[in-house]
Amino acid sequence: MTSHPVSSVHSSSVSRCDVVVVGGGIVGLATAWQLQNRHPDKRVIVLEKEASVAFHQTGRNSGVIHSGIYYKPGSLKATNCRIGKRLLETFCAEHGVAYEICGKVIVATSDEERPRLAKILERGTQNGVRCEMITAARLREIEPHVAGVAAIHVPETGIVDYRGVCEKLTTLIKQRGGDVILRAQVTDIRTSAGEVTVQSTAGDFRSQKLVGCAGLQSDRIARAAGEKPSAKIVPFRGEYFELTPAAEHLVKGLIYPVPDPSFPFLGVHFTRMIQGGVECGPNAVLAFAREGYRMLDINLADLAETLTYGGFLRLATKHWRMGAGEFWRSLSKRAFVRALSRLVPEIREQHLHVAPAGVRAQAVAPDGMIVDDFVIQRSGRMVHVLNAPSPAATAALQIGQQVVDELEKTD
Repeated sequence: MTSHPVSSVHSSSVSRCDVVVVGGGIVGLATAWQLQNRHPDKRVIVLEKEASVAFHQTGRNSGVIHSGIYYKPGSLKATNCRIGKRLLETFCAEHGVAYEICGKVIVATSDEERPRLAKILERGTQNGVRCEMITAARLREIEPHVAGVAAIHVPETGIVDYRGVCEKLTTLIKQRGGDVILRAQVTDIRTSAGEVTVQSTAGDFRSQKLVGCAGLQSDRIARAAGEKPSAKIVPFRGEYFELTPAAEHLVKGLIYPVPDPSFPFLGVHFTRMIQGGVECGPNAVLAFAREGYRMLDINLADLAETLTYGGFLRLATKHWRMGAGEFWRSLSKRAFVRALSRLVPEIREQHLHVAPAGVRAQAVAPDGMIVDDFVIQRSGRMVHVLNAPSPAATAALQIGQQVVDELEKTD
């Protein structure tokens, strides 16, 4: 983990609180806020190693409010997404954070994709998502420039400013007597009778309990606290393009392909953004650093940890063909455009310019299986969120509730 300058809190100082939350992304901030809602007498401190909240996954995703249509009924993803979506929309409406319910289509571009599309519809219906199968003619009414033989229309999907959500959560946490301390990289965690001591570049913090919501570093934070995570984080870089203003008319809302159920990513898609513009992607390739947002960002320690991990090697052996295709799209803009043009045939290379990339923290089990669901682990005086990929941002306020439930069970 990269070191940062020490903040205004001197490294020899010790601050006391009731709960320390490690990680200033949307899950960590939502957890702190929900803890304050339930226990207003508790003092909560959030430690974030970067100079701003929402610096990593939260601030670098496509800003979608997911409906919950894809997820296995009864899973943590499905239940948390459905409840979290409603909580998020209410929060944004009450606190003036920009969001919009713009709708989404999941498009089958060939008859071979119809059975998979039907399974997605079945899942969505079981999860209580408002969705329907539509004809090609109806699809063209919703998205005139999309080519498809059939589609699912999900009118309740939306877009939001997740950075804005995190900034508002930060303000609310501070107003209630908590704190969000930036440039506070955790260097050690020690437990003793009755308390947890967290050492950081912003000083030492002693608390009764600890919550780990460290995203890309979540397994490392858990190990630093003496835990043994059942999986390891493998970073995948999501690469994006944006449409030029002249091509934005080709997309009205959100346009997704039918995903491959054996792969954890949804495929390259079109997303209208809350700040304006249309994003295309992501392409998903192995990142050579846990925080490697450019192809040439390499952290040798991170890379060695990934390449010597048996779980990753088994995953790569199983999915090497799909991985090679993703890597080729990373190198070839033409190949990226070809994937996009399956959905919107009018897209050309000149319609795209490079947009900032994101990195997804994906937990991979030792047997090479991708950990599909959220993982929240309780032990002693601590709770760790060890896997929170999409739709964690949508579900964050409900995940926070669940983490607080677990925290109340700790010793």
